[in-house]
Amino acid sequence: MRLVIPLLLLLLLALGGVACAQPPAAPGPRAMVAAANPAAVEAGLAVLRRGGSAIDAAVAVQATLGLVEPQSSGVGGGAFLTWYDPSTRRVTAYDGRETAPAGATPNQFLHPDGKPMTYFEAVMSGRSAGVPGAIAMLYLAHKDHGKLAWASLFGDTEQLAEQGFVVGPRLVGELQYPVAQTKAPDVLAYFRGPDGGPLKAGERLKNLAYAATLRRIAAEGPDALLKGKIASDIVARLAQEPLPGTMTLADMAAYAPHKSEALCRPYRTWTVCEPQAPSGGVATLIGLGILQNTDISSRGPTDPVGWFELAQAERLMYADDLRYVADPAFVKVPIAGLLDPAYLAKRAKLIGDRAGPPPEPGHPAGAPAYGPDATKEPGGTSSFVVVDRWGNVVAMTTTVESIFGDARMVDGFFLNNQLTDFSFDPRNQDGTPAANAVAPGKRPRSSMSPTIILDRDGKFVAAIGSPGGLQIPSFVLKGIVGVLDWKLTMQQSVALPNLVAIGDNFISEPEKYPPGVVEGLAAKGVVLKPGRGVEDSGLHGVIARPNGLEGGADPRREGVAIGCCAP
Repeated sequence: MRLVIPLLLLLLLALGGVACAQPPAAPGPRAMVAAANPAAVEAGLAVLRRGGSAIDAAVAVQATLGLVEPQSSGVGGGAFLTWYDPSTRRVTAYDGRETAPAGATPNQFLHPDGKPMTYFEAVMSGRSAGVPGAIAMLYLAHKDHGKLAWASLFGDTEQLAEQGFVVGPRLVGELQYPVAQTKAPDVLAYFRGPDGGPLKAGERLKNLAYAATLRRIAAEGPDALLKGKIASDIVARLAQEPLPGTMTLADMAAYAPHKSEALCRPYRTWTVCEPQAPSGGVATLIGLGILQNTDISSRGPTDPVGWFELAQAERLMYADDLRYVADPAFVKVPIAGLLDPAYLAKRAKLIGDRAGPPPEPGHPAGAPAYGPDATKEPGGTSSFVVVDRWGNVVAMTTTVESIFGDARMVDGFFLNNQLTDFSFDPRNQDGTPAANAVAPGKRPRSSMSPTIILDRDGKFVAAIGSPGGLQIPSFVLKGIVGVLDWKLTMQQSVALPNLVAIGDNFISEPEKYPPGVVEGLAAKGVVLKPGRGVEDSGLHGVIARPNGLEGGADPRREGVAIGCCAP
């Protein structure tokens, strides 16, 4: 069939009157939830549909995550949260990190002969749990920014716990992972299937005790956990062998979350905002500050040089973060020196053309003399993003630390093992103290980095975060580079290969790179090694586009990013 174009249209085209117009893109969603489990996403969306704010939805998301993926987070753990308010164009940070009890000592993870315990020996002890802070933190943020009643945010999850949720393959796979927690009595008892054997994917799991705990939290707020019966149950469980802890009811009742301005720094034409120390946001900002001095923005995911610059920036980032960052209420953290543009430019010059020996920590202004760190931080966390119809944004990373925390279950939830995020050895051989040594009331250093990005006018651009233990800043850094520098979609960015470069280790997913990248990196001294852990990133993010929101969910997990709600 021959196409006949009217003469008038031809003239308009020739004169530029019609510029190959495309039909306008359909408007995208104005609200969205991106999280690691579809049930948790639906819980958040249900709140948004009822007219709830992003923080209202975040409460529901966390309650559901604690039920459907208890290996990662829950009411027995801690969290960091960043909040963006479009009316003020400011980002606020909330710190729900766990605290060490008053009876904690710098040597509590040392044997009598002075040698550090093994990691799992410490995890499975009563000494590994800190006072849980996630619910207290959410309660504080909800008082500031909630629209719906606190008590109304738990009903759907209570019902799901009572009726049972369908167990997915990820949870079953975690139960088969060969670590001490999966063989612990409480874990084996809770995850017993209908036939008396191990739970199988597709089977339904009820948790009546968790439903009762949520009813208490709905009615009483964080006091339900930090005071009264549940607090007594936590203290009693941690006092049991092996290696009983020192947690008391006074420790529980004394817990308080922190609220502050977010830690924000420029990256090219954007502003990147993170929670304050002891979060992993400091590390992420160090990494970005180093990359600011490279040409990574002119590279792309098919260019080995771009990946090389990312790997070298990570090595420098971790060298400083692991030496200097800890709880600023207890030690001096040289934030201004670490994030000083001139200092970061000087560190960037160490990237070179080829990877050499592991970089030493730098000497930022105001840095005390701290010894090397002996922290053993695994993956076992969850991260999610919520945007509501008014443009408020929550980025939250939440954890019980290792898989199933310390494997001790109380009232339907697992307790955390966050105190193993402290340095096991409080001093170097020469007596120099570790910044991240255990101390009563102290919060251990974290790698959690829930990130919010703004444009030069303070408008929301994107939010992203990930689980992954010590690897979190690497995962988040990769996602930010993908979205901002390489102009990828959020989904493409979270799906990029993970590359974690610490010291002389380059752990990655070699099979996921475009042709020529692995070989190009090897020629520069970056030899990629596959390793357990990188597949357990759980990057979830949302980016604002001109026609609405676009989300991304890490294909390495079971998560989704779903939008809703007219403005």
